[in-house]
Amino acid sequence: MLAVMSSEPEQQIGVGTPDAFQRLWTPHRMAYIQGEGKPTGPGADDGCPFCSIPAKSDEDGLVITRGETVYAVLNLYPYNGGHLLVVPYRHVADYTELTDAETAELATLTKRAMAAIRTASGAHGFNIGMNQGVAAGAGIAPHLHQHVVPRWGGDANFMPVVGHTKVLPQLLADTRRMLADAWPK
Repeated sequence: MLAVMSSEPEQQIGVGTPDAFQRLWTPHRMAYIQGEGKPTGPGADDGCPFCSIPAKSDEDGLVITRGETVYAVLNLYPYNGGHLLVVPYRHVADYTELTDAETAELATLTKRAMAAIRTASGAHGFNIGMNQGVAAGAGIAPHLHQHVVPRWGGDANFMPVVGHTKVLPQLLADTRRMLADAWPK
């Protein structure tokens, strides 16, 4: 049951000085912050989630589609609804380590991801890119992955800017199903 909002701030013990802000808690993000599911080392056998996902069902692994050398999977900690990753099956850290076939299929699946997201949710634009290495912001640096982040006009509202919170209107399993259904053949 939702609490009734009032114009008076509710004092919450342990959250700092009362400041008239209502708070939207996102405790699921703590798993990411604390490094849950991250590899223990640089090798494929060091708990790399991108190496273990292909062995799961599409639904359990949140896989959108599987190619010959790469696959597309939803990001567990998305910046926006529909944020997915295009990942080579092979455990490589650097873009220059991809074979020509892997590079070509990574590009093809990225294009298809954009088409599927546009069909499914009418994205206005995209941020597409890779963070190569820990210093560049890669959360899982030992296994290359390309981000495909859908964007809409006005999607950078006050929540991420002021509240440091992203509101996602759909469960990941529902987003996976929607994008898989919209994936170009």
